[in-house]
Amino acid sequence: MTKLSIVNHDISRERKLNQTDLLPMLSFLHAKKTRGFTLIELLVVIGVLTILLAIVLVAINPARQFSQANDTQRRSDVNAILNAIHQYGADNKGTLPTGITATAKTITSTAGATNVDLCTTLVPLYLADIPIDPTAGTETPASSICTDALATYDSDYTVLKNADNRVTVTATGEVTASISVTR
Repeated sequence: MTKLSIVNHDISRERKLNQTDLLPMLSFLHAKKTRGFTLIELLVVIGVLTILLAIVLVAINPARQFSQANDTQRRSDVNAILNAIHQYGADNKGTLPTGITATAKTITSTAGATNVDLCTTLVPLYLADIPIDPTAGTETPASSICTDALATYDSDYTVLKNADNRVTVTATGEVTASISVTR
């Protein structure tokens, strides 16, 4: 090889190196321009997520879930009251608490012909406190026990007994029209 061809060969090799050295830098700049999402892509994703959220809320139906939970609480309260009345009857040779008659009476601390106060009879020996309806029941002062001084309550549950001394405790439900247990 002549000296001139060696110089030309080295120059062409140097040009190739310079071009290959620039390629990663150019591709990095090009990649930086195309990173990220476009506004349209983001809006489409937000729209799809909104539709999915609406479908899930309709399927879950939180209002119905709360109503069912309240009815479950009412069933539990009705059973607790009925168990306490029967335990009282078992401890008193079959005698039921006074005021339970063949006429349905609301369990409340307010005196009246259509009301019965079971607090002094059942609390605290058979129940920790008279259960109250989760939505319609009232208790004053809030979170008090019915035996506290100046405490009043209205459970919004009714109680009655039939001729066979079978006791029925009833609550008005939200999903189920009437929640009633008889023993």
